[in-house]
Amino acid sequence: QVRLVESGGGLVQAGGSLRLSCAVSGRTVSSTDMGWFRQAPGKEREFVAAISRGYGITNNADFAKGRFTISRDNGKNTVYLQMNSLKPEDTGVYYCTAKNVLGRSYDYWGQGTQVTVSS
Repeated sequence: QVRLVESGGGLVQAGGSLRLSCAVSGRTVSSTDMGWFRQAPGKEREFVAAISRGYGITNNADFAKGRFTISRDNGKNTVYLQMNSLKPEDTGVYYCTAKNVLGRSYDYWGQGTQVTVSS
């Protein structure tokens, strides 16, 4: 059974930083396509960043480029999202997700961690 547990959210002032963690069990992060999504109040869930299985090629949403970095620690079987220069519009619930073994869709989701950026 695949389980994803996020942590690291909180309240931060604009311009600050946070690092989110996603501890994974039931699957090795090095062999799984992983990603982060977020959902702001009243808005749909949106893609933030992804890291591929194997070589760990990363991909960021336009709003995240230059500010957010996705990475993984194979030894800890954990995926991270380093967020710098945070803005109030980054406020929302951040979800860790993993694709199925075929790599076709994000089938596994964590419970989410709240990020609040004050102005």
